[in-house]
Amino acid sequence: MNKRVALISEHASPLAVLGGVDSGGQNVYVMHVARHLAALGYQIDVFTRRDDEELPEVVNCGDNFRVIHVPAGPPAFIPKEELLQHMPAFTTFVEEQCRRNRYDLLHANFFMSGLVAADVKKRLNIPFVITFHALGRVRRIHQGADDHFADERFEIEARIVAEADQIIAECPQDEEDLIQLYGADPHKISIIPAGFDPAEFGPLDKTLARIALGLPLRERLVLQLGRMVPRKGVETVIRGIAHLHKNHHIAARLIVVGGESEWPDPALTPEIGRLQGITDEENIGDFVTFVGRRKRDVLKYYYSAADVFVSVPWYEPFGMTPVEAMACATPVIGAAVGGIKHTVKDGETGYLIPPKDPQILGEVLARVFSKPEILERLGEDAVRRVNQKFTWSVITKAISELYEAVCSPIVSELQAVHIRQAIAGRSPIPQNGNYLQLIDQGFADCLKTVQRSRRMLPEKIWKAAEAISACFSKGGKVLICGNGGSAAEAQHTAAELVGRFKKLERLGLPAVALTSDGAVVTAWSNDHCYEDVFARQVQALGKPGDLLIGISTSGRSANVVQAFKMARSLHLGCVALVGGDGGDMLEHADIAIVAPSDDPQRIQETQLLILHLLCELVEEQVDGKPVPAGAMSLPALNGAARCHSKDVLDSTNGHRWALERRPQ
Repeated sequence: MNKRVALISEHASPLAVLGGVDSGGQNVYVMHVARHLAALGYQIDVFTRRDDEELPEVVNCGDNFRVIHVPAGPPAFIPKEELLQHMPAFTTFVEEQCRRNRYDLLHANFFMSGLVAADVKKRLNIPFVITFHALGRVRRIHQGADDHFADERFEIEARIVAEADQIIAECPQDEEDLIQLYGADPHKISIIPAGFDPAEFGPLDKTLARIALGLPLRERLVLQLGRMVPRKGVETVIRGIAHLHKNHHIAARLIVVGGESEWPDPALTPEIGRLQGITDEENIGDFVTFVGRRKRDVLKYYYSAADVFVSVPWYEPFGMTPVEAMACATPVIGAAVGGIKHTVKDGETGYLIPPKDPQILGEVLARVFSKPEILERLGEDAVRRVNQKFTWSVITKAISELYEAVCSPIVSELQAVHIRQAIAGRSPIPQNGNYLQLIDQGFADCLKTVQRSRRMLPEKIWKAAEAISACFSKGGKVLICGNGGSAAEAQHTAAELVGRFKKLERLGLPAVALTSDGAVVTAWSNDHCYEDVFARQVQALGKPGDLLIGISTSGRSANVVQAFKMARSLHLGCVALVGGDGGDMLEHADIAIVAPSDDPQRIQETQLLILHLLCELVEEQVDGKPVPAGAMSLPALNGAARCHSKDVLDSTNGHRWALERRPQ
């Protein structure tokens, strides 16, 4: 790579001890992003404020990775709410360093670092990317008078949103807040979550973990781990444990990790004192253990020792601790807010509940403790999910791609035309419409969807190609259906498979587009109904071992859904190409490839690319070669392995949780 990048993180040093009021997820994020980008070849300097006079100006943290301590304000701890006055000095120092070293890119973390980056960009024309980690308007909504940042923060964040070259949102909620509350340009936002390091967090034997920590071997253990501040919702967890004891007579111990010191000292961490008062109020002091702050290399033992991890903050921009817990095979009961509702799959890796509702938390704990097999299944699925989606290597690869796009010297041809015509004194925009802007916007929208698909969909595409190849190799055929533009794509794909995609010499593959027989489609539609037109053809043509590909931009095309139902009843495999939230087809698909867009045009463009990729992959696999070992047998997935969530309704509060699975 050989690019020099300045990571700016004014209050959150990657070298800080975690667990205090102002040290947590952002520190971890900056440390891992810096370390993994350095491993990719970037020259990384992290600029963070000197908060201790003993700290050296520069700390070498390994190849390509340095931490530079910035003299801005007294070299002592200052609450981040009081740091804004010191940002001019911080900016001056960073600007001087940029003049000496000429960084290719600035990556700011938090709004004050964003202010520094925006000012440096203005003076030196260095592009910058911003990860906010938290947004002032969201914080004010949830904390009200307890939010001690000045209103000036809102204007600063609005400026950063307007001037940043790209914005990293850590979850879909973060993206929505940026657009709705700050008017952010959606095309400048990329969703890239935070993550975990598999070398740091992984499953340990529960008994051995408890022995190592001196915890009871046979008690039910609930873990709460994180910063000791009210918004983290630890009070809710304590009251939820009390509800579990009083209303269900189930004994469980709550372990609370976090604080300003390695012992639970209320003088150093006032929030611990407040929480201890709540344990006394609820009369469960004997079942709540505060252990204080713990070093990061010990946290995996706590995660692994727990039966369940609970994280129910009022709001949470991302939340790393649920990901770390799932990496240790510990299910998570999390608040359905921010990043937690993105990382925790309700009913699969844990459960999502409303914040500030200890009664619901107690009910969910009672349910899972009464059925230990639920916890085991959730833990297995949790490990699988986070290792697929949330490792730092996956995440920093996406960040690297974003950096390269921002730093690319290529100017689009439309921009070049605009510049040339502007220099010549001519308006580049026709009098009857802004055509160039419209065209450029279309390309930008398409590229954004394709870039997201590139990050999110390769595994699904590969699994679908394996399934199609396995079908062909076992003598089966592929049926394809869709409506409108999707009907055209169905016929196009069948033609590529029956004919050839790139390899001239291969034999034809048996593929049928159910949309191509006009007589059948119109006859059955006229005599019966259009909703069953594809299902009728599946019934007539399909046999066990065949595979159905359904294409729909919304996933709600009634006739395609009916075709999937018929296919499953006949033991055909089902592959869905959909967009948006996946619609009704998700429930009936063995493999669902969901284009990350709500715009039908962008979805169709992406689906055509995916179909071409499938044709190319299938052609590689079946062209005189055996299907790779482990190729999926989709008809088998239609049997006992297919499960879905069972909704359990709590009659008291009316909330639903997916708590069990049953064969469908």
